[in-house]
Amino acid sequence: MDTKTEALARTPLYDLHLELGARMVPFAGYEMPVQYPTGVLKEHTHTRTQAGLFDVSHMGQVRLTGPDAAAALETLVPVDIIDLPVGMQRYAMFTNERGGILDDLMVSNGGDHLFVVVNAACKQQDLAHMQKHLGGRCTIEALDDRALLALQGPAAAAVMARLAPETASMVFMKTGKVNLAGTECFISRSGYTGEDGYEISVPNHKAEELARLLLAQPEVAPIGLGARDSLRLEAGLCLYGHDMDENTTPVEASLAWALSKSRRADGARAGGYLGADVVLHQLAEGATRKRVGLLVKDRMPVREGAELVDASGRSIGKVTSGSFGPTVSAPVAMGYVETDAARIGTALQAIVRGKPVPVEVAKTPFTPQRYYRG
Repeated sequence: MDTKTEALARTPLYDLHLELGARMVPFAGYEMPVQYPTGVLKEHTHTRTQAGLFDVSHMGQVRLTGPDAAAALETLVPVDIIDLPVGMQRYAMFTNERGGILDDLMVSNGGDHLFVVVNAACKQQDLAHMQKHLGGRCTIEALDDRALLALQGPAAAAVMARLAPETASMVFMKTGKVNLAGTECFISRSGYTGEDGYEISVPNHKAEELARLLLAQPEVAPIGLGARDSLRLEAGLCLYGHDMDENTTPVEASLAWALSKSRRADGARAGGYLGADVVLHQLAEGATRKRVGLLVKDRMPVREGAELVDASGRSIGKVTSGSFGPTVSAPVAMGYVETDAARIGTALQAIVRGKPVPVEVAKTPFTPQRYYRG
């Protein structure tokens, strides 16, 4: 029997995580910090009240160059890339022929290139997908020499302004180049917590120096994957592979807000991406199931995989993410239900260890998003 397991990759901050007392776990092929000695609850609260530093270097960073790059990328996403202003970022998703989501991603217009950030678990398949479909139209370069840090929370702007004053004028989804720790970094005012904050792409050899500089600021504490998950769930943000996947369309995933007007049926560049017929049909006619928020009317957390049933006990869906929400002081969840059961306030039950737990369809985010829009 072959007992060999594939060696886990490490980010440039691995040694720093150990020094900070992190508990490391396997995640998307990497050894990543799930929490530090203070624990998930305190890390979550620190991010909501001050500023948390996250190592997200496991994410894939890709540069697309060439005069045709924007038009080429539009053939793979239901989003307007051609008219994306220089210095701005947009949320997008790769779709397949059935309209299912292959991954969700961020695209920035860097002027002479597009900068794309994809999920860690999908980065090899995403690169292969781009090479296959875009290879003849633009240059595709995986930026393996760069780390990615996220500084999130209401104090993030004050911390960044101290280190790079020009960041203060940036608004949500604005991008730019700034000098941090003596090196050029590419930053966006965005994140995955629902809070104001920044994501910072930094050369690998400078990542630890920058992390230490940020951690030396009195407002900043290191935050692990555990709190990252509870923060994004409270913010109503999807986790790829859980709340959406290749069998889920953007309409089913309640991501229709991200589908640009110009790519819709009556838009200037309607369709033109994989699965467009399915997605446009669902936009017009509706989908048979929808992703919804769920407030748990019990102290017992409802986890991923729990079956959802209606008042008559009929199975009408499944929970895809669930956890205790420290900010809302209650368990929260997201899942898919038949569209008839997707109305806000609908009473359902989640089956947890064979027992019904009352849940109610709720509006997301569960806690208000605080992105800085100027």
